[in-house]
Amino acid sequence: MRPKEESVDEAVSTPEVPHTWRPRTVRMVAYGLGMLIVATFAVMAVILPMDWRALDRVMLVGFGILVAGGLHLLGRPRLTVEENQVLVVNGIRTHVLSWQEILDIQMPEGEPWPCVDLSDGTSLPVMGIQSTDGESARQAVEDFRAMLRRGEADEPDLS
Repeated sequence: MRPKEESVDEAVSTPEVPHTWRPRTVRMVAYGLGMLIVATFAVMAVILPMDWRALDRVMLVGFGILVAGGLHLLGRPRLTVEENQVLVVNGIRTHVLSWQEILDIQMPEGEPWPCVDLSDGTSLPVMGIQSTDGESARQAVEDFRAMLRRGEADEPDLS
C-alpha cells in the first residue's frame, strides 16, 4: 500500500538502472526441457544392455548435454540497461549499444519480439522481451521506451 501523499504517477515509474529483462516462458521451457533430456539420456545410459560399451554410454549422455546446450541458446536472451549503455543478448550474438544509438523500440502486434530502431538506419531484434509473456512483455517495452525518453533534451530554439 502506498502512502496517501504519493501520486499515482510516482507509484508507476520506470525501473531503476541497471535493469534486466528476460523472457519467462521460453526460459522455463528451454531449461526444463534441457534438464529432462539430459536426465533421460543418463537413465538410458544406465539401463542399456551390457553389450553397450562405456564409451557408448558416455557419448549418449554427452549428446544429451549437447542438445541441452542448444536449448540454452533459446533461454539466454536478455536486455540489460545500464547508465551508459544497453546490452542486447540474443541467442548467439551480444550487442553493446550506447543510449544515443537507440531511437525507439517497437513491437507490432503478432511479432514474437520487439526491435530497436538504431541511428544508423538499421533495426536490431531484442529477443530478451518476448510476446509469449503477454502483458509483462508489453509493459517491458513501455518501460524501455520511457527510459529512452528520460535522457532526451528539448530541441534548441533556432528563431
